[in-house]
Parts: sequence; C-alpha cells; structure tokens
Amino acid sequence: MRVGRAGLRELVIAATSVAVGLSAGCAASGGPVVDLHSSRVEVIGSWSDTERARFQAVLAGFHRATGATVRYRSAQGHVREVLDARLRAGDAPDVALLPQPGLIRSYARAGRLVPLDAATRSAVEQHYAPVWQRLASAGGRLYGVWFKAADKSLIWYSVGDFERAGVVPPDDLTGLARVARVLRAHGIVPFSVGGADAWTLTDWFENLYLRLAGPTRYEQLATHRLPWTDPSVAGALRLMRALLRPQYLLGGVHGALRTTFETSVHHAFGSSRSGAAMLCEGDFVASVIATRTPAAIGPDVDAFAFPGTYVGLPALVGGGDVAVQLHRSAVAAALMRYLASPDAAAIWAARGGFISPNRDLDLTVYPDALSRSFARSVIEAGDGFRFDMSDLQPGTFGSAANTGMEGGLRRLLVGDRVAAVQRGLEADAKAAYGR
Repeated sequence: MRVGRAGLRELVIAATSVAVGLSAGCAASGGPVVDLHSSRVEVIGSWSDTERARFQAVLAGFHRATGATVRYRSAQGHVREVLDARLRAGDAPDVALLPQPGLIRSYARAGRLVPLDAATRSAVEQHYAPVWQRLASAGGRLYGVWFKAADKSLIWYSVGDFERAGVVPPDDLTGLARVARVLRAHGIVPFSVGGADAWTLTDWFENLYLRLAGPTRYEQLATHRLPWTDPSVAGALRLMRALLRPQYLLGGVHGALRTTFETSVHHAFGSSRSGAAMLCEGDFVASVIATRTPAAIGPDVDAFAFPGTYVGLPALVGGGDVAVQLHRSAVAAALMRYLASPDAAAIWAARGGFISPNRDLDLTVYPDALSRSFARSVIEAGDGFRFDMSDLQPGTFGSAANTGMEGGLRRLLVGDRVAAVQRGLEADAKAAYGR
C-alpha cells in the first residue's frame, strides 16, 4: 500500500478538499481546489535534538506534498504542561503529539480535541490494528493517529557474558530465572536496573503481569476495575522479587535504587567487566548504548523479546506518541491524514530510532535487522499489545515518586512483604481514583 510522492500530494489535496466540503461542487464545475501553499500549521511534541531533526524531516515531506508551512515546537518532554499553559492562554497549537492515551480522554472530555474527519478515520482504520484505534478513541469517537510506538518488552544482553556462561536467550519466564541462576553461578551479575528512575520498575512489573495474568486482567488492573490486592498481582510481585533479588542486581538493591536509567545501561555494557549481563527496557536503549558505551550492537550487545506469552497469545508492553488535532482547519486535518500514512512513517523509519504501529509500512525501510525485528514485534502483537500501565493510570498513582506504582515497587525490592505492598498499592489507587 505504498503511495508515490506525486500521488501523495494529489491525495492530500483532494482529501483536504473533501474535508472542507468543497471538492464535490468544485470538481463538478471545474472550480478551484483548496490551495495549502499559503497555509501554516503549528505542531508541538516532546522530541528534541536528534528526534526533533528526524520528525522535522517527516514534516518537510508534508511541505513538499502540500506546500503548507509547518512549525514544530519541542516541549522538551513536558507536552502536557506546555499544552495546558497554551490552552489556558487561548493559544492552542493546531496539532499536538501526546505521550499517553489518558490525555486523549481528558482533553476530549474538556472539548479541546477535534475528532478525525471521515477521510482520516478511514486511513486509520485501514492502516492500524484495532488496539491502536481503541487507544486513540474517547467516548466512541476516534481522535488520534499513533505516529510513533515503543517496544518496552525487550531484554538487552551481553553476548560475551551469555557465551561465557553457556546460556542462550530464554523462551519463557522459567527459562529467564534459570539463565539468571546460571549467570550468577559463573560469577556474572544477571541484571542492571535503573531504579532511581522507578518507571523502569513499573516496566518490569507490567511485563511480568501481562504474561502471568493476561491482557484482560491487565486492562482491569490498569483502570482499577481489579484491586491491587488480587492474587494475580501477588504472583507477579513474587516473581519480580525473585528475579530482582539482591545478589542478582548490579550494586545490590540499594545500588540499583540509586542508579538512573541511562547509568544502568552504561554500567551494564560499559568497558568494565564489573557490568551486568542483562537489562530490561525498551528499544530506545539502543541509542544509549551507542552514545554512552563502547559496545557495538550485534557483536557485543543484542536483545531478545521479554520471554513468555499468555496461553500462547503474543504479549507486548509498549508506549508511543499520538497526534491529535486542536483546531478545525483544512491544513490541520491534512497533516493528521499525512501522519496516518505509511509514507510519513517511512521517512523517520529509514533514519532509525523509530518504530511505527502502521501495519502497512514496508519493514524493509528500517535501516537494520534489529529495528525491523522490533517493528515486526509491535505489528505482530496486534491486540496482544498493551500500553504501559503506569501511563494509563492517574499521575498521582502511575508516576508519583514515592507513592503508587513506583513507591510500591521500590518497597518490594527493599524487602517489604508482598501482602503489605499490595495493601499500600490498593490504598494509593483508591486515593488516586477518588474512591
């Protein structure tokens, strides 16, 4: 389903004409179509530095196709704060890229978002799996286009450490526990964990819970329709504690809880042999390895899918950035439609550091085999994909520093009883949900 550049320009302009209700009458009478050359559109997102440059290459493709001028502003990772300030000032951008599906629901309830027009909705339904459509919807209406995805169900490993211990990437959770045990017996620390950035701990829990409890209970827990005192939570917490026991952690528990995410990557795969064999985190680890360690991906460090499925079904935890429209205009609608196309995704995919949930993007566009494997996993997961649970929760529970998920999982690692951790999580969840 590939569209050439000239064809894309015609499709965008034609679809824009439909969006403003002009094409039918004008086409029949030979009248003018919408001209976007004098149009301007403003976009805000979280990307800066290299990611900003790559997204601007995507926007340059829109400019070439339509003639419209696009201005991108980086919120430096603080999209919600910047967008809220702009909304209060009555100065909303045309399009914003949000990092959490919950923000779609809150902004839609507040009447801040423009639902996708018919042509863009059709493109999303064509190119995206139902799970991505649900994640971009609120109140039965489709509001967003998931442009960028993240695969957070990965374990990065030292090829040399695995060879020295005579182990291979495991296929299930029992195998992961066995690999950790064998590595430790060979004097190799199994895991590096960046617990100072406790979202890494929530990623551990989410991957374990999805595989043990399944996607339905995962969604119920993420929306607090299942209490944190449920036995299924206890099973995931016990396994997490067993895998991340002090002797399996680089620096022990207290060292891990003082280590940031980026430092955990450096400690694991830096030049010193006092590193660790494995690190559980997303595809974005690749850029940290490239910039903060001397290791080379492939010969020195590789990655395997977080092991295990749920009764044979694919299981993948991830994240992403979703484009939403805040002004009802022809050029904003055209940009949304463009971002839903395989052509837009291909521009960034070819440059690396990107995964698209667009199932019609040709995987050969990705620059290397590892990127292709990550993208394939996201696409093949289909409805087995589940968004990062902490991002689905209210902020006071999902991302607070000392309470909620992050606080509870820190307490689990330092030795609090599983039942006590569950009671604390449930009390924090009730407070966050106002129950």
